[in-house]
Amino acid sequence: MMNNLELEQQLNTLLNSHAIKDYCPNGLQVEGRAQVRKVITGVTASQALIDKAIAANADAILVHHGYFWKGESEVVVGMKRRRLKALLSHDINLYAYHLPLDIAPTIGNNAQLGAMLGLSQLQAMELGNAQSIPMWGELAQPLTAQQLTEQLAHHLGSKIVTVCESGPALIRRVGLCTGGGQGYINLAADLGLDAFISGEISEQTVHVARECGLHFFAAGHHATERYGVKALGEWLARTHNMSVEFIDIDSPA
Repeated sequence: MMNNLELEQQLNTLLNSHAIKDYCPNGLQVEGRAQVRKVITGVTASQALIDKAIAANADAILVHHGYFWKGESEVVVGMKRRRLKALLSHDINLYAYHLPLDIAPTIGNNAQLGAMLGLSQLQAMELGNAQSIPMWGELAQPLTAQQLTEQLAHHLGSKIVTVCESGPALIRRVGLCTGGGQGYINLAADLGLDAFISGEISEQTVHVARECGLHFFAAGHHATERYGVKALGEWLARTHNMSVEFIDIDSPA
């Protein structure tokens, strides 16, 4: 059991959230009861995840995608009202960490995906930027595009969209940025990487991959971002002896 504000401080310190500029507030977004015993973790604070947390008698929800994004409407109506009403009426705390959970060097989304693929010497793609979001590393054994596709599908359980028409026969140097990080493919090309992995694909991504001679893999926004928040919850359970349960609300995106 831990005080809800102390829990926020512990998470903020671990993820260095105050030092990272973001598109939303990181930390405690909706305040609930003062004492936290049980935490539900998940990718997005959807109504389905809130309903699961209520059924589990949780004191807090910890997610990667929370609320109050820059540019969204500020009025509390419709979906936003229903979500907030459910949290507040059941006195549930909502904690959310967006970019801090992408960047985190060991439990972050990119680090977790890199570890799954066995990438070594994982480092920043944005040279000289200590808070680089995209990362790259080297495979222990070079793989063909088909082999890497199969590894991604095996680890993530998602459909992999590939653009593998003009990349090298064997892939060694791999860049990655989970979620909606496909725009970093241009940087991957500039760095001379063999492949780039993200969650989503855009129309222009296809042409960059074809014309710049690298392989591109879109493995799903949700699928590539399950593992940071799951690892964060496991850290909470391990270091603070808290009851933590990861609930995966499936999304095809």
